[in-house]
Amino acid sequence: MIADSFALARYHIPLEAPLPVGKQRIELRQGLVLKACVGDQQHYVEIAPLSGLDRDGSPINGFSHELLDDVIIEAQLLLQSVIEGGHDLIAASNLTQLPSLAWGLSLLNAKIAGQLPVHHPQFEPIPLLVPREGEPITLTKQRISNLPTHIRRVKIKVAQTSMAEELALIYAVLELRPELKLRLDANQGFEQPQAESFCACLPKAAIEYFEEPCRIWQNNRALFASTGIPFALDETLAKTADFKVAEDAFEHGLRALVIKPMLLGTLQRLQQLVDEANALGIRSVLSSSLEASLGIRDLCRVAALLTPDETPGADTLSPFSKDLIVGDQHKTCLQFEALTPVFSVGK
Repeated sequence: MIADSFALARYHIPLEAPLPVGKQRIELRQGLVLKACVGDQQHYVEIAPLSGLDRDGSPINGFSHELLDDVIIEAQLLLQSVIEGGHDLIAASNLTQLPSLAWGLSLLNAKIAGQLPVHHPQFEPIPLLVPREGEPITLTKQRISNLPTHIRRVKIKVAQTSMAEELALIYAVLELRPELKLRLDANQGFEQPQAESFCACLPKAAIEYFEEPCRIWQNNRALFASTGIPFALDETLAKTADFKVAEDAFEHGLRALVIKPMLLGTLQRLQQLVDEANALGIRSVLSSSLEASLGIRDLCRVAALLTPDETPGADTLSPFSKDLIVGDQHKTCLQFEALTPVFSVGK
């Protein structure tokens, strides 16, 4: 099915609380919404590379390499070609070297073709615990105590502040909710000796896996050999060209791939990674790149299609001051007409 027209618009959404991007913090999320008109139907996708500036005005490091302006220039060229019949959306998604654009084009094709589930079962929530700046531990403990009783797992960012503070948070969680399993995420924030020291103090039986503990990802194997704590890969997937899961990965401690579509590219690339991981007994967990509500809704739909037994990492929306295109009626929801137009091609 061929679209009659495409339009691209830009959004800026202030955050009510800072969100961590590695060791940096952002207070504004910006990105693009691509709209396709097919007959009397309209389809939308969010394209939001995790790049730009943090709250201090420094470039965001370690995530997306493309900037929004790069995406805009290439999107206009590719979409004009699609309208003229030179390529379809799948071919266009394979031509670009910009992962966020490749993801958006392949996702848009799947939406137009009706390949995504309209409804999906409610995933088990996995809250992301990030202590608020200046928050006393008593208030942090209160938030932990207020977690719903059906929560079975939480994710905790580490390698952010001091080791003592982060260990105190981990033990506070387990003191209040000893049945919880923990997913830790260091965003490659530790050198191996630091990771060894940190792991030596962890309640190992409570750790489901440790996401990207070491700056050099190959050191995660040695960390597992010395501590027995399994690990997951996230940033490595985007940083390592043509990453493939090694045949002996499970034996050496790899338990999960944390797959961020916005950083990796097409739906076909995601399916390839999931298939490789499944064949070796390794889990695949789709995860957000701090998208707005449109991107998060689609992430859950794709997770229902590709990884129906794994809850996606999508607990990042609460700091957003507004929803985007789709919402839950608790916040103002920005519609396409309220965004800043960038270009349109087609009829």
